[in-house]
Amino acid sequence: MKLQKENLLLYLITDNRWATDTEPLYKQVEKAVISGVTIVQYREKNQMYFEQALKIKEICKLHNIPFIINDNPQLAKEIDADGVHVGQEDMPVIKARKILGENKIIGTSAHNVEEAKKAEQNGADYIGVGAVFGSNTKTNVAEMSPSLLKEIASSVSIPVVAIGGINENNIDLLQKTGISGVAVISAILAKKDIETSAKVMRQKARGVVDG
Repeated sequence: MKLQKENLLLYLITDNRWATDTEPLYKQVEKAVISGVTIVQYREKNQMYFEQALKIKEICKLHNIPFIINDNPQLAKEIDADGVHVGQEDMPVIKARKILGENKIIGTSAHNVEEAKKAEQNGADYIGVGAVFGSNTKTNVAEMSPSLLKEIASSVSIPVVAIGGINENNIDLLQKTGISGVAVISAILAKKDIETSAKVMRQKARGVVDG
């Protein structure tokens, strides 16, 4: 699947912390996708669940949105995911591209203008930038000011997605930064009503990107 800028509007990163026996992760993701998520990144740091990834891939395929694997190009290749997201410390974009080929989506992380420009030069399709409001999943990453986010977004021609602590209460602070979308985890998956949360975040993300 070729990445469209619109795909990055509401970027969901998975987390098994809120999954239950009665509502496993793939069911939660399905609710979120039906309600407005535009791309899904499968992220499981402790263990990669092959069958779980396959189920989520099929949900994304059914709804015609990209399915990305976090940090593991080999798994992405094995299950024929749409692409992979690699962090600065995980794997160079060029190496991930060699593993997956030219037709797959390669995203990477950046924390400053220099890293963003290098990512674009190395052939990344999009950049995840943050943590804009701190992060529960990456405690070693400092918060980023909206002005720096704007500077990074304006320094490259590929899309930029803001990530880190974004929720319905602070997302409006990202207006006029030039981003193409927001990446969220708990703002959707930690909520009792996943469908409503996804719809609210989709609407707010649209306001930020268009604002």
